[in-house]
Amino acid sequence: MTLMLASVANSLEADAVWEGGADIVDLKDPAKGALGALDTSIVAEVVRAAAKRRLVSATAGDSFASAQAAVDAVARMASTGVDYVKLGFASGTSGADCIRALGGLAKEVKLIGVLFADREPDLDALRLMAGQGFAGAMLDTATKGLGRLLDYMDVAALVEFVDQCREVGLISGLAGSLEAPDVPRLLPLQPNYLGFRGALCHGRLRGASIDAASVSMIRDLIPRRGDGGTVSGEASVDWRLLMARGQAAPVERAIETDRVFVHDLIMPCSIGAYDFERGVKQNVRFNIDVDVKRAQRHSDDMRDIFSYDLVVDAIKILLGRGHVELIETLARDLADSVLGHPQVVRVCVRIEKLDVICGMVGVEIKRERAMESGAVDQLFPSLGGGAGNTRSH
Repeated sequence: MTLMLASVANSLEADAVWEGGADIVDLKDPAKGALGALDTSIVAEVVRAAAKRRLVSATAGDSFASAQAAVDAVARMASTGVDYVKLGFASGTSGADCIRALGGLAKEVKLIGVLFADREPDLDALRLMAGQGFAGAMLDTATKGLGRLLDYMDVAALVEFVDQCREVGLISGLAGSLEAPDVPRLLPLQPNYLGFRGALCHGRLRGASIDAASVSMIRDLIPRRGDGGTVSGEASVDWRLLMARGQAAPVERAIETDRVFVHDLIMPCSIGAYDFERGVKQNVRFNIDVDVKRAQRHSDDMRDIFSYDLVVDAIKILLGRGHVELIETLARDLADSVLGHPQVVRVCVRIEKLDVICGMVGVEIKRERAMESGAVDQLFPSLGGGAGNTRSH
């Protein structure tokens, strides 16, 4: 399960995001950059108010004169009693030296190492953090106001980060000027938490005060704990597996739908069963039509919207896995991924290879949610299966 982390600057803001349902309160000084440290007295005040009923983290900074300075900063922040201490690392030797220097403290303090997507993050540092006993790692942006996390790293690269964290036993977090439309795009990656500051503030300005309506919007977009998830982020359901199998909640027989589409998207792909198609990329055109349940709220409310970004992201994730033998396989996997979203009723996937002949060759498939089998799967989940939840045409 993915948790919601809300960054705040004082106890009043902490109360506001707690009331709004945040899982983790993260203390930082927005005026001091991405990971500016607050005065320890403010942090200690919030920790006392939390009384171990809520998780509290705090930043210790991201720019240190030496490795020892990083150790001292972490020790000071840890003395407040926070559950986690976050600090940022530069890529290269200086960052690695700081990580190694913190190995001793990591035995006593839960450390979250932060890498910056806008500063060419070295993912090899994840294995080093795990070896030194860190609790987790996070991707953020160092320079605020110049782009979101997804402007610097696409979903395929973020999948790699989350998967590597999982492989070495680190909690994974994603942040970096995230906005409400980013949430449904990032949830299928299954990070342990998503972090927010600007999206929770009045006017979407990270230096402004917390806005309760904005907190509610983000909170509603992230499934809450209580259905089998744990504080450490272990999930009872693998949403990416569900997406791959095409399983989701049943929908009613009589239902109004809207159509979301991605047309004429051309991307370079490593695809094909012939030897001459290996080791090179060829242009492939995607045309995807998705029928979704009509939104119940106003059209400008993200909580009921299926975004075309989800379709593009699914394509990028599939292509990021490496060479695809058959275009039919790519079409099926893409259809199943899209149909895995609970709002989707049916999908039509058309994929064309443009460089094979003087024309176009490809495949078109249609899938829709099976009404009756979906209802049975909800009552008797052990009987469910991916093949039973879609229909082919």
